[in-house]
Amino acid sequence: MLASSYNEVLVVFSLIVAILASYTALDMAGRVSTASGRSVSLWLAGGAFAMGMGIWSMHFVGMLAFSLPIDLGYDLTLTAASLLIAVATSAFALWLVCQQELPWTRLALGALLMGVAIASMHYTGMAALRMMPGIVYDPVWFVLSVLVAIVASGAALWIAFRLRQHSAWVVVSRAGAAVVMGCAIVGMHYTGMAAAQFPEGSFCGAANTGIDTNWLAILVIVVTLAVMAIALIISVLDSRLEQRTASLATSLAQANSELMQLALYDNLTKLPNRMLLSDRLEQAIQKASRDHSSFAALFLDLDGFKAVNDAYGHHRGDQLLVEVAQRIRETMRGQDTVARLGGDEFVLLVEIGDPTDAAKIAEKLIETVRQPYSIERHECFVSASIGIAVYPGNGNSQHELLVNADAAMYHAKDQGRDGYCFFESSMNANAHEQLQLLQDLRHALERNELVLYYQPKVLAPNGQTTGAEALLRWQHPQRGLLAPDQFLPLAEKTGLIVPIGQWVINEACAQMRRWRVLGREDWSVAVNLSASQFAHSGLVETVRSALQRHALEPRNLTLEVTESTAMRDADTSLAILDRLAEMGVSISIDDFGTGYSSLLYLKRLPATELKIDRGFIRELEAGSDDAAIVAAIIALGRTLNLKVIAEGVETTPQRSFLTELGCDSLQGYLLGRPMPAQQLTDSFVTPQPA
Repeated sequence: MLASSYNEVLVVFSLIVAILASYTALDMAGRVSTASGRSVSLWLAGGAFAMGMGIWSMHFVGMLAFSLPIDLGYDLTLTAASLLIAVATSAFALWLVCQQELPWTRLALGALLMGVAIASMHYTGMAALRMMPGIVYDPVWFVLSVLVAIVASGAALWIAFRLRQHSAWVVVSRAGAAVVMGCAIVGMHYTGMAAAQFPEGSFCGAANTGIDTNWLAILVIVVTLAVMAIALIISVLDSRLEQRTASLATSLAQANSELMQLALYDNLTKLPNRMLLSDRLEQAIQKASRDHSSFAALFLDLDGFKAVNDAYGHHRGDQLLVEVAQRIRETMRGQDTVARLGGDEFVLLVEIGDPTDAAKIAEKLIETVRQPYSIERHECFVSASIGIAVYPGNGNSQHELLVNADAAMYHAKDQGRDGYCFFESSMNANAHEQLQLLQDLRHALERNELVLYYQPKVLAPNGQTTGAEALLRWQHPQRGLLAPDQFLPLAEKTGLIVPIGQWVINEACAQMRRWRVLGREDWSVAVNLSASQFAHSGLVETVRSALQRHALEPRNLTLEVTESTAMRDADTSLAILDRLAEMGVSISIDDFGTGYSSLLYLKRLPATELKIDRGFIRELEAGSDDAAIVAAIIALGRTLNLKVIAEGVETTPQRSFLTELGCDSLQGYLLGRPMPAQQLTDSFVTPQPA
């Protein structure tokens, strides 16, 4: 037999190629298993070629490491056939490990087929030498090489299947597995080489007609490394793109979740909002109709919340609402729905067996809500008025149920608050009346039904008129002249107060311009700003436009803001009032003494006037508590260089006492009732001092 030898450097290189080929195979298996659509076929084809090229390259590097004392060459056809076998085997292996499951029977069959295919690739490559006479194989080593190929294939398939999914340690795991698989592949190759024996006098038939070993070495090394490098680079880039896509998908899912939260849940209390309540209510109606069961809609409104909100500020009012919502949520059962409609209104949907169940729940809620609250070390008290509408019976649609529950809630308030009422058909009259009034109010502006009355303001003590306060009235076509307390709460609740307020400012400025033309240039007209109007972003522009439209001096306009509104968000209020004051408009703090003021902020407000609430004037007499409060307010106003005006002056003793205390201006029925502008212009007579 011819003596053979191995180039140790190329043997080591063949092991490196086998390990690289194994790592490429494992990485491609991961790519194929996570791909979808057409990309599966592309990754499978590319992976099969890269993996097959690697295994085939390892075989021929090992062949190049092998030398005999004769010239060697390789038949082109058989060499190409061995490459095709390697690629086909790799494609089968990748397809197998990318299935959803890999039971032991399928693993064994796959290992057998793949092992035989790899052995075929090896011995086809050996046949490419075209040895004359043929190569003699030792039966024991031959069988052993095939068994090693089968066992190595089984191990490779199992490892690839286990490592096909991405994990935190996937690179390290694949590297370790690639070493094991590479050693197994190399072991099979050199076991097969050990089985080959070359008789004395043999010669290589492909030495002169086949591929020269030097050219084959260059071809194998360059092409193999290039293919595996390109495959791995593409895989790495795809992995990064996949991670980025996954990150973007996660961000998008989170953004969608946040949008859904904003769309369906109240931002303050995190309870379902009106939109989600509508969906839950529709489901409850369908379920009750299908199962012939009952449920109740409880409309809950807080009693005394406005007083707490005005006294302690908007921020603490929000904290109180959050605490109330938490108490309601803890009181209800898991299957019940608790929603916030806005402000201090909540709606609850509860499954009941009979109406007494709803009554028990309402009693429990009322008891829970009335317990004291501690908000930033301030003890607060509110109660709840609840209206109950039962389905079926009190309405067949969402709208009817909520309207009827709302009507019952208002009936509970009329009965003294801190209680509950079931809906009765007689309550519908008031609910429908309010609904009709709201519909009429929506058209009041366009139909020119709103009018302004003016109540004069006079100086103390001489009684000289200094201007008037504009007071809104509604000349309803059927109900007659309506006072503001009959429709302004509806306007505030529905947002109509903003366009109505804009109309009031414009109309008051127009009237003041007419008075200036008549010579009353020193007068000023006062306009009350509601909380919603004051918070509206277009307020400053509305005032500026009205002044410019009517060529009115800013000093002829006074804007009255209640103390509670100004103190609700003091920093924001300061910014708004500063912008108005910069225009030259006068600022009056209305209803002073009824809210919760910080003198630190009060002295920073660009106000020119304090207006004492009529509640202190009503029972004003020397030595009373109200007299002491009024005297203190007047003294405070003088200290801050503010004019002080008292409203609600109805008697001569009140006027005299306020004059003695040093009040600058007076307003009330004694000095002039609210009247149309023309009546004030034509018939107002300046009262003489008492």
